[in-house]
Amino acid sequence: MAGRGTERFLPPVLALPAVVGLALLVVPLAALLARVEWPTLWSDITSPDALAALRLSVLTGLAATACCVVLGVPLALVIARAGERLAGLLRAIVTIPLVLPPMVGGVALLYLFGRSGPVGGMLAGWGVALPFTTAAVVIAQTFVALPFLVLALEGALRTSGTRYETVAATLGAGRWRILWRVTLPLALPGIVTGIVLAFARAIGEFGATALFAGNAPGVTQTMPLAIYTAFNGSGVGQGTAVALSLLLLVTAVAVLLLVRGWRPGATR
Repeated sequence: MAGRGTERFLPPVLALPAVVGLALLVVPLAALLARVEWPTLWSDITSPDALAALRLSVLTGLAATACCVVLGVPLALVIARAGERLAGLLRAIVTIPLVLPPMVGGVALLYLFGRSGPVGGMLAGWGVALPFTTAAVVIAQTFVALPFLVLALEGALRTSGTRYETVAATLGAGRWRILWRVTLPLALPGIVTGIVLAFARAIGEFGATALFAGNAPGVTQTMPLAIYTAFNGSGVGQGTAVALSLLLLVTAVAVLLLVRGWRPGATR
């Protein structure tokens, strides 16, 4: 672990690009804050169109996070306890949505669940259509948010190891008892971190949602989509769009603080 004063070993010339890089991250956010119309902030956020987008984002984000928990916790457990080769392969597959452009993810979902897709065609035979519905928003959000929960929990499980599980097994505990009484409690910080990250990613999703679910106000128009349409001359006003942008920014900061608070070994 590096101690204090180790920065003296760095070439001073690195300070300039470091400052420029930091400014590139901070200055745009400061510019956003400067454009917020503070006197009308509350009325902008509570306007009917803004509330519809906010309500839809929160509800679909919660539903997507629940899906991530149901699907991601078992997947993380399998990866964490798999052999090195299988774990590496599964981890690489889980990571794909993180590096895949969201628009490409939306196209993939559309080709899978659309009427001409293998799953969508089967559902169409039963009179069910997923694209451009609220359910499509949840699916798109789950697709992009699931890796955050899986990777956070898998890392926590690998860090905790299996020694406590081994002790519990030698004392006669069954697999389900070990899972609920040993494995998951030890991984609780990773679970909480994954849930928070997944929710934040879900409510901030734009690309996959736009292509797979569309942009219908009150049905599929989440906060990111409302912001986008406002700056293209339709939907909510730009003042409301800036207010919603501020709300997403505050959410991101809150997520960072929560993740830091639940990180194992974090300074309290």
